[in-house]
Amino acid sequence: MIRVAIVDDNTFLQKAILDKLSFFEDIEVKFRAFDGTELLEKLEKNHHLDLILMDIEMPKMNGIEATEAVKHKYPQLKIIMLTVFDNDENIFKSIKAGADGYFLKEVNPQELYNGIVETLNGGAAMTPSIALKTLKLLREPVSFDESVNREEITLTSREIEVLEQLSKGLKYNAIAENLFLSAGTIRKHVENIYTKLQVHNKLEAIQKAKSNKLI
Repeated sequence: MIRVAIVDDNTFLQKAILDKLSFFEDIEVKFRAFDGTELLEKLEKNHHLDLILMDIEMPKMNGIEATEAVKHKYPQLKIIMLTVFDNDENIFKSIKAGADGYFLKEVNPQELYNGIVETLNGGAAMTPSIALKTLKLLREPVSFDESVNREEITLTSREIEVLEQLSKGLKYNAIAENLFLSAGTIRKHVENIYTKLQVHNKLEAIQKAKSNKLI
């Protein structure tokens, strides 16, 4: 049996991962944790695992910090990052922290299973787009020093409100209702947010806003 732990602060996404793993009889999920702190507490009681599937954006202790802590204390454990974010900084910091693989959460069950087996056999399983970004980072090293990298970005209080609602996964119509605005006005705010943050989609906008402490 392959003994696995799932670390994710979203119950719905935890269940989605469980459903993907349920197709394979040789995988046993030993426990789940909602953040890095809870993971370390559970490992103190039982570290007889083979592999951890680790989210990145979590409260208390994020996945990158947790990966570093786990690798320091339990170097034999394999860790695959499983996240919605594929930005260069997360990839770089995850690998530097000791991650053995990196998949996006949209990965299908068979690919995830193959990645787990490959990682346990000493490989470094990655979503193809992540592998390309990793090669690019090796060829063109970038500094991710947060004190240097934090940009001067100014959003209006209304734009920040819209971003916060977007980060909760709400659609434009729902945000419009919550803020007593029209859906067209919300779209205009989102366009302005994308322009100011220099991003092209919602995930990039949320990630950049978080890394710049805007939300």
